[in-house]
Amino acid sequence: MKKLLLLTLLGVALTACANSPKVKPVAQNANDTAPFPAAQVGFTRYAIHLPAIANENNTKVEVIIGKEMNVDCNFHNLGGVVKQEELKGWGYSYYVVEKTVGNLSTLMACPEGSNKNQFVTINHNLGLLNYNSSLPLVFYVPNDLQVKYRVWQPNTKIMQATAE
Repeated sequence: MKKLLLLTLLGVALTACANSPKVKPVAQNANDTAPFPAAQVGFTRYAIHLPAIANENNTKVEVIIGKEMNVDCNFHNLGGVVKQEELKGWGYSYYVVEKTVGNLSTLMACPEGSNKNQFVTINHNLGLLNYNSSLPLVFYVPNDLQVKYRVWQPNTKIMQATAE
């Protein structure tokens, strides 16, 4: 009798689970960053919350880290090291800008009045990151830097290369 009651309850529970709507978590609120550590003194934590889209596997995210600077006509960038860390116990990744080196530039002579405000970036080797709307992309950067991003999606038309 106990086995029959247990099997009946198990069947009801399985039916309820099978008929419940499948909800995909979407990273859109501050609670999604709760497991990540708070920013250390002198650093800011940035989180990129991506909306759910079709074919996320075909989409990539380019992360651009830098700051607005008044620069001349030379090519400018910042040196820096961006390290990928793992959130212990969760298996999630986050990124830390460990150190930056001041403004690196070419040394061409520039005409007067060529100064302009420009977003000068760190040359880092993160490449394109996977698009994942279920988890935020989390970055810890020095307070004087900002994190920007761009979403890359493939063109629907596939082109044929020329054999040469």
